[in-house]
Amino acid sequence: MWGRRRGGRCRPRNAPASRGGARRPLRVVEVTGPSMVPTLYHGDLLLVQYGVPVRPGDVVILRHPFQQDLLVVKRAVERRPGGWWVRGDNTFAGGDSTDYGVVPEELVLARVRARYRPLAKGQRSVTAVLGWAASALRPVRSASSRLRAR
Repeated sequence: MWGRRRGGRCRPRNAPASRGGARRPLRVVEVTGPSMVPTLYHGDLLLVQYGVPVRPGDVVILRHPFQQDLLVVKRAVERRPGGWWVRGDNTFAGGDSTDYGVVPEELVLARVRARYRPLAKGQRSVTAVLGWAASALRPVRSASSRLRAR
C-alpha cells in the first residue's frame, strides 16, 4: 500500500477520527525510508500539522504526484509556478522533484512540527539512554540558507 519506491515515505499512526468527520489539525506519522537522512531516520515519529502555510525550508507531508495513495515526507525548497519544488535531505536516495517535477499545491498536506526518535531495542546502557533522551524529541526546523533547488 505504501509503494516500493526508495525514498522517505510516511504512514499514519493509529489516530482516532475526530467528531463530525472533520480532519484533526495534528497527527502522528511514522517515517519509512532513507530520503530525509540525516534529518529524519526510518522509524522516527513525526508530529505534523495539517492546513498550515508552507514556507521554503519546511519539512512537509505530501501525496506522491504519480501514486497518490503514497504519502511522502520531503523538504519544500521553493514555490514555483504550479506548486512546490521538493527535495529529500539525502541526495543519494532520490524520489523527489528531480524525478517528478513540481508538486501541485493541493498535494502538499501538512507541515512537520517535531520529530520523536523511539528508543532502539539495543539501547540499554546508561550512556545510550542518556544520549537518546537528549535527542529523542526535537522540533524540525527549516533548512539552512544554503538550500537551493536544482
